[in-house]
Amino acid sequence: MGNDNAVKGRASSHRRWGAQTKRSLSLAVLMAACLALSACVRPTGDFDRARPSVIHDDLMPAVGENAARLRGDPVSKFNYTNDEKLLRDRGWTLIRPPWAKDWIGGTIVELSRTRVLPETEGRVPPDLYLIYLRSDRFRSSDARYDKIAADATGDAELVMPFCEVALRVQKADDERLRVLRNQPVTTQETYDGAKARVWENRVMVKWVGQALRYRIIAYKKALKGLEIETPSQDRVWKVNNAIRELEGQVRLAEASCEANSRYGQEKPAKRSRIYTGWSIERPPVKK
Repeated sequence: MGNDNAVKGRASSHRRWGAQTKRSLSLAVLMAACLALSACVRPTGDFDRARPSVIHDDLMPAVGENAARLRGDPVSKFNYTNDEKLLRDRGWTLIRPPWAKDWIGGTIVELSRTRVLPETEGRVPPDLYLIYLRSDRFRSSDARYDKIAADATGDAELVMPFCEVALRVQKADDERLRVLRNQPVTTQETYDGAKARVWENRVMVKWVGQALRYRIIAYKKALKGLEIETPSQDRVWKVNNAIRELEGQVRLAEASCEANSRYGQEKPAKRSRIYTGWSIERPPVKK
């Protein structure tokens, strides 16, 4: 009887030890995952510019390339043109979270940028912006309004420069496809690489458009939240104007960042000189 009790005691002790070990291992895995995710945020330097990084420039893109192939997404081994590099550099400033300390959103974007996740799944939850504004980083309620206005205005100034590069890349892609149709291709790898690069460029432009729409939603939600929490009528007008300007620039980009306009325009629509960002002007009819 005593031996049975001793055996049961040892078995119970082993079960407790096993359960504790599993919990410890789970905690270790969770901590490692958290550390890995926090390391996925792209490091930035002055003016929030991206800093060179072996992890983000070499390791994660290599993992992302394999992940994209497993998903069945096209992957090109071609070198980037200067404009293709510029397209991605300018696009990064518009797809990354406008709140610099958001490691959750930053991780989602960086995993998508390096193709570990599909690009268009790199959506940053819009509610996080208001959470960021409510942090103790802002000592003044007016500073929170000013932050929204500054972010929206900064985004608006970046939209058309990105659009200009996107148009050049699209024209180069059209030429690439024309050559592909008219000239014999020596290898299947060359053919697949050209088609894949065109696909990658188009996805990048689509992703930036999606990110801008999510930013507008984030700014509007933040403004509504602040109007209730810390009313400031003189700042609301300023923020609304900044958001409208951004909306106008996004609409312009959506209308003119496509070389083959459905309205048959040869040139991108120009901004109105009267109401900046509210409407568009088209070139006068030539007789």
